[in-house]
Amino acid sequence: MATASKAKKKTVRIASGRKRARQDVKLNAANTALRSKFRTAVKGVLKAVATGDKAKASDTFKSAQSVIDSIADKGIFHKNKASRLKSRLSAKVKALAVAA
Repeated sequence: MATASKAKKKTVRIASGRKRARQDVKLNAANTALRSKFRTAVKGVLKAVATGDKAKASDTFKSAQSVIDSIADKGIFHKNKASRLKSRLSAKVKALAVAA
């Protein structure tokens, strides 16, 4: 059973289609890298919250906010998803500050 990513791709005959295929490879690589950067930023905040270090958590949250916003601006994630994630991370950081 072959998945969609492992399915054999047909070669495109039309020049504009070949160009589109070349562009898609580059765009896919760029989007994958940005998605990875986003996940790393979120995990950094969550780890800082888990350790209980409120100073580190707030610093990593500030840097993660810009990463999340840039991902939303580029259309990789919907702006509402980005807003929801920022809200949830902010709540965790604030709860950590209140608990301390």
